[in-house]
Amino acid sequence: MRNPFLAGAAVVLTAAALAACGSSADGNDPEAAGAQRPAASGPSVPGPSATTPTTPAPSTAPATGKPAGPGPSAAGATAEGPKTPADEITPATGTFTKKQQEYLEDRVPQGMDPAAVLQTGQEACDELRYLVKVDRDTAVGAIATEEIHDAPAAVAAFCPQHQDLVDEAAYAYADGTHTGKTLRPGVYRSASPTTDCSWQITGAGGKGLASGTSVTGKSRTITIPKSARTFTSTGCYAWLPEGAEG
Repeated sequence: MRNPFLAGAAVVLTAAALAACGSSADGNDPEAAGAQRPAASGPSVPGPSATTPTTPAPSTAPATGKPAGPGPSAAGATAEGPKTPADEITPATGTFTKKQQEYLEDRVPQGMDPAAVLQTGQEACDELRYLVKVDRDTAVGAIATEEIHDAPAAVAAFCPQHQDLVDEAAYAYADGTHTGKTLRPGVYRSASPTTDCSWQITGAGGKGLASGTSVTGKSRTITIPKSARTFTSTGCYAWLPEGAEG
């Protein structure tokens, strides 16, 4: 369950990121390209929400006094339904940059202002920009758990300076059960675990290889051996690589 304090922190995080950084900080915001931000009467494009976590597996948000990663954004709605053909995606005024056009491809639902989709991507960068200043591990964890929706694409289009976070997150584990080819032997540290953090590593035939808890909520380090077949984590938020083996 998400810590109520952290839910409030996520709201503050969003407001601070948008107010302090502004969507033009990277020079790639929709208005800079001539695109207009959606009017209040236009398509609803809510910013990141702190009340409905979205993760690829059961996950618990950080509980260490660090800002929780943002919840799912309106970009999640672009994953389904008919999309506007790429050659028909145009701004209300001006033109889109090449990177903006690439980001919008297959992401703009028919009838939606493409500037609204661009803003969602920019907001993801605003969140990352804020999080990395507070705690880098939390920023990487927010990408690994997909609490920042579609972060890799947003980073590539709007804030490539954060590509290192995306690269690290690609080798991280979110809470859940990981098996088979998704397992990478190596040393990992827990990012922002809760006081209910627990994990288990099993080998062939379900043989227990290692397990543990972090009832203090402090980060722990584990080693996933080559003989591991399953790694299960609960309440640890995400595990970041310290030395993953090839």
